[in-house]
Amino acid sequence: MIVILGLAILVAAVIVGVAGVLANGGHAHAVTHFAVFGYHVTGSTGTLFLYGIVVGALAVGGLSLLAAGRSSRRGRAARASLAQSRRETAAVSQHRDDLISQRDTTRVHTVLDEQRNFTACTLGGADGSPRAGRDPGQAADAPAAQTPASVPVPVPAE
Repeated sequence: MIVILGLAILVAAVIVGVAGVLANGGHAHAVTHFAVFGYHVTGSTGTLFLYGIVVGALAVGGLSLLAAGRSSRRGRAARASLAQSRRETAAVSQHRDDLISQRDTTRVHTVLDEQRNFTACTLGGADGSPRAGRDPGQAADAPAAQTPASVPVPVPAE
């Protein structure tokens, strides 16, 4: 939308400039006493108007180059800042991934240690000796509990 508006204004300015030069041409509109930097301008007011258009176009061109140079420096600074930010993000992401890996490794070792300790407690004493069917809560010197299959059943006398 802004480009179309700018193009319409440019076309209107060209039409006004051409109409101003053509309307002020000839000997009836002669310029007699006009000088720029010691150079005496001769011709008509239309010619003087045309010189004004050329000088204005050069001024606009210079301003656009100035603005482009300024935005170029800002763009370069923004790109450098973006590159620095991406490097920092990559470093932080790598550090985070390293910490996650360390955490996962520690969890695996903790689980394995807990499994070893649980197995050692339930299958044998602290010294690694088997409990031979005793209750894990039973003292090591207590006699082993008898299972129902090992208990002698009294046979009635006949």
